Amino acid sequence: MEGIPVAAQVYSVRREAEEDFAGTMEQLARMGYAGVELVSLYGKEPGEIRACLDQLGLRAISAHVPLGEFERDLEGTVRTYEALGCGFLALPWMDEGRRSDPRRFQATLDYFSVMGSRCRAAGIKVCYHNHSYEFARTETGDYWLDMLYQAVDPSNLAAELDLCWVKVSGEDPVAYLKKYSGRCPIIHVKDFIQEEEGVAQVALGEGELELAAILAQAQASQVQWLVVEQDEHPYGDPMENMRKSIDYIRNL
Repeated sequence: MEGIPVAAQVYSVRREAEEDFAGTMEQLARMGYAGVELVSLYGKEPGEIRACLDQLGLRAISAHVPLGEFERDLEGTVRTYEALGCGFLALPWMDEGRRSDPRRFQATLDYFSVMGSRCRAAGIKVCYHNHSYEFARTETGDYWLDMLYQAVDPSNLAAELDLCWVKVSGEDPVAYLKKYSGRCPIIHVKDFIQEEEGVAQVALGEGELELAAILAQAQASQVQWLVVEQDEHPYGDPMENMRKSIDYIRNL
C-alpha cells in the first residue's frame, strides 16, 4: 500500500524484545517494517534504543504511555520520548475508576490541555487507543469513546483507532475511519476470529477484519501510519505471525 508506512507494535513480540531487543528489531526491519511503536524501554536509555533503531533504518514512531506516567512526571516523560524521536504518544487505556467517577473524569479532561500543550511544544501529538469497552453507552446514548473525543479539543487528543476492537464492538471500522478523518494519524490493524470462549487474535488475512476496505479508507482519512498489533498468539509463533501480517498488507 503506497503512501502509508507500516510499523510494528512491539507488544506483539514483547517476550522476544525482552530477551533480545536488538535482535528482535533487526528481524522486524528485515520483514519490511518501517517503524515500531514502543510499550517499554526494556531497561535501556532512550539514546541506546534510538541508536539501535537508527542503525536498522527503523523509526520509533510512537509509544504507549499510561496516563499516570504523564501525571507523575510530565516533563521527564516528554523529554524521554522526544529523545527517541516519537511523533506520537498514545494513552493505551483509561481505567474504569477514572472513566466512571465524574470528578476524576473531569479532572482528566482538564489535564488533557496541559499534557497536550506540553507535548505539542515538543512536536508530539497525544492519541487515545481504544479497546471494545469504550463502546459502552453513556447516559446520553453516545458511545463513551465518542463522548471522549467530543469533550477534548482535537489539538490535545487525536485518535489511535484499534480497528479490531471497533469491529468486535459491533461497529464498522471503515465508518469510524470516515468519522475521525483527519483526527486519526495512526491505526492499529489486527485480525481475529470469534470462538465459543471469545475472540482469538490471528495474523492479518486469517480472520474477519476486512483489511482491503480499511486500507482504502485509511488513505482518504489521512492516516499516517499503519501499526500491526497482535496482543496474543494462540495460533502460531509471534515473529512468524508478524511476518505473515506485513506480507498480507503487501499483497493487498
